[in-house]
Amino acid sequence: MGILSEETKRVVAEIQLCYARTLPRWQAEAAPKGWITVLSDDELGFAHLASPRTIENLRHNPAIDLTVVDPFTRRDFKFKGAAKVVKDPEAHGRMARILGPDDPCEQVVKIRVETASEVYSPVDTLTQTSEAEVQRFWLERYGYRSTREAGGVHDCR
Repeated sequence: MGILSEETKRVVAEIQLCYARTLPRWQAEAAPKGWITVLSDDELGFAHLASPRTIENLRHNPAIDLTVVDPFTRRDFKFKGAAKVVKDPEAHGRMARILGPDDPCEQVVKIRVETASEVYSPVDTLTQTSEAEVQRFWLERYGYRSTREAGGVHDCR
């Protein structure tokens, strides 16, 4: 078994958004990255789209921290590892499935995950609230409702 558990893989696949932090070359970078995906049991990746400072920092220091936050359950997953910018047909194929056939991605940032952990929020540690209750609260607060309720087929998650 790799570093990434089935639960962390599921959350990454559902959320597809992370915040990436790189160590500075000229300026520290903490930036949102969309279309994050699981590449293997030990690797994550995101499309290199409009990431000039992140990429510049990685050219000088491959260390990277990623945080994936589920805004509706308030669960955070943190990943630390080493990144490299690559042209990898298999990784690009995974990105294309997310971005669609006309995706502009030519390179992928692959992260060899060294540590993965779940960070618990105060709602987890200070209350007896279930994950379903937390999710329902935030969905209502943000005004979301399932597409089923709106006459569609899929839930919003």
